[in-house]
Amino acid sequence: MAGLSTIEWTNATWNPLTGCTKVSEGCLNCYAERLANRLCAAGNKRYNNGFRLTLHRDLLTAPIMWRTPRLVFVNSMSDLFHEETPDEFIHLVFGTMRKASWHRFQVLTKRSERLLKMAPVIDWPENVWMGVTVESARHLDRIDQLRRVPSRIRFVSFEPLLEPIMAPDLSSIHWSIVGGESGPRARHMNAEWVRILRDASVRQGVSFFFKQWGGTIKKRNGRLLDGMFWDQMPDKKH
Repeated sequence: MAGLSTIEWTNATWNPLTGCTKVSEGCLNCYAERLANRLCAAGNKRYNNGFRLTLHRDLLTAPIMWRTPRLVFVNSMSDLFHEETPDEFIHLVFGTMRKASWHRFQVLTKRSERLLKMAPVIDWPENVWMGVTVESARHLDRIDQLRRVPSRIRFVSFEPLLEPIMAPDLSSIHWSIVGGESGPRARHMNAEWVRILRDASVRQGVSFFFKQWGGTIKKRNGRLLDGMFWDQMPDKKH
């Protein structure tokens, strides 16, 4: 629920809420849903509701107890801006992130419309990075909406990348992440699709991170792109 992470672009995860619902084609083979159902079957009480949205108010202040600075992915098992998440709960999450100023928090959503709607009433801490997932060209509007959010760092996760996204406009974006789908029903990602986004990021001065090729056994496929690792980060200081 809260602790160290093996996700390549973060150090830790924090899940004050779990569970979600599918909103677009990138959700088809959701890793979080698979994991939640396994944990439910294993008797983990946090997942008594399976993958139905569940608030864990007792975890709201967990990052404040972590004294060593971390890069923290918020809600790897959910979406903070899910339509069923109360506004009040979202504000409490942001309040914790503000108090735990020694960490950097990465918030990622597919629900950019709600994000944009709430953005004017959120007290945006300097240590929060706000991102959206864009798995295909059909969802480039999420980037347009993210651009209007007053987060100091804005990022886009092109994962799982399901088709070529030609010449995306990354103005006012600070970081782009690309990754292929992993798991038993992983859909294929073409290397040229990755290169298009890498080259667009480099050309527009956006830090680029290549997470993985994915596949049924993702470790076997690794994360080298044209013979090198791409591990750029948007802000080493904060």
